[in-house]
Amino acid sequence: MLARGVGGTSLDDVRAGTLTSKSQLFHYFPGGKTELVLAIAELQLERVLQAQRPYLDTLDTWAAWDGWRDALLDHYSSQPHWGCPIGTLVSELTGTDPVAAAEVVGHMNRWMDHLRAGLRRMRDSGLLRADTDPDRLALAVFATVQGGLLLTHAARSPEPLSAALDAALTVLHAAAPGDELARG
Repeated sequence: MLARGVGGTSLDDVRAGTLTSKSQLFHYFPGGKTELVLAIAELQLERVLQAQRPYLDTLDTWAAWDGWRDALLDHYSSQPHWGCPIGTLVSELTGTDPVAAAEVVGHMNRWMDHLRAGLRRMRDSGLLRADTDPDRLALAVFATVQGGLLLTHAARSPEPLSAALDAALTVLHAAAPGDELARG
């Protein structure tokens, strides 16, 4: 499904690729293709989150954000399919299965919640200005990452993601008090 998309992959394709029978497939996924797609989305989210750890859980220092950037770039640079599988699923499902799309959007929100929590802790500790809106800043960072992943997919190169991550960190540093941007 990651290579051909949800619409381009039938359950027969899944059965052939996994060497499972129809009864086995429906034993584990009685809801059929939609349930399978949602399971794939959950698996992909866990892989993406795990690739960003331990930084993702401690995004409350500049060093943690730098480590997060490198971990995310390393993860996506090593994947056989360029781009974000979660974002791709949302994009494809939005037009065909809005209920499933909403569930996958929930996965993206879980990812963004980690960014938001780290930014709140940074604001509370004084590493970001007191007037910083962690929700809006997390959304900007996440949108930048997703845009970088979309362009990475199109270019078949990690360079757009690298540029997007660097831009996201520049935006974060701009929210620091005083001359933090200059100190980097």
